[in-house]
Amino acid sequence: MAGRLPLVLLACGSFNPITHQHMRLFELARDHMHQTGLYRVVGGIVSPVGDGYGKQGLVASKHRLAMARLALQSSDWVSVDDWESQQADWTETVVTMRYHYGHIAAQYHHSKDPPTNEQPASDVPQLKLLCGADFMDTFKVPGLWMDDHVEEVVGRFGLVCVSRGSLQPDRAIHESDLLSRHRQSIFLVREWVHNEISATEIRRALRRGHSVKYLLPDSVIDYIREHNLYTQDSEMKNKDVKLRPLAMQAIQD
Repeated sequence: MAGRLPLVLLACGSFNPITHQHMRLFELARDHMHQTGLYRVVGGIVSPVGDGYGKQGLVASKHRLAMARLALQSSDWVSVDDWESQQADWTETVVTMRYHYGHIAAQYHHSKDPPTNEQPASDVPQLKLLCGADFMDTFKVPGLWMDDHVEEVVGRFGLVCVSRGSLQPDRAIHESDLLSRHRQSIFLVREWVHNEISATEIRRALRRGHSVKYLLPDSVIDYIREHNLYTQDSEMKNKDVKLRPLAMQAIQD
């Protein structure tokens, strides 16, 4: 793969809990980016969201980090990073991307600004946001994203989006002028082996006492049992709390 652009994939999200599907995104995305003939994936990062996000049923970040690390023990290229989850307040995705690109660039003694088409830095790995197709619909939620943040995440860094079930990320792109403008920076990956594992459904099964074996790594299941996670009580956490980005938008308005 000599001459290809090195690339790091960053996945942000709740990981509540991390599932086999979350981990498959990395493998699928790496294969796709290699098949473009342009990139050489050199690393992957799982970045769980902070507790301040305010999502219903979100267990403490210390548990989500621990489960992610257990799940990825066998990976030789994907790691778990706690910077985002350790911030005092919820952190916008673009801020997390800036941090990680700066950290990567510092290792190569380069500027912390991501490269552009006009000013490439081919020896410094590029950073792209890895997501599932459902993530694309978040761009349409009023108040959830600032336009300049979308511009930076999609236009300056780039997206690698893996399809999931009947969701159609290409439609989300078509329906958004902003996303369409940066279509060349969005890589759509097709998952032909349908995998409908949902963290929401897993939490539902756990609080009802049903088996989740083969949906999660055994080490993660053992951790959940040991710490009594995903109960009826834990699902009520943040029940009447507005998501932090929406609350921040309301304050700004």
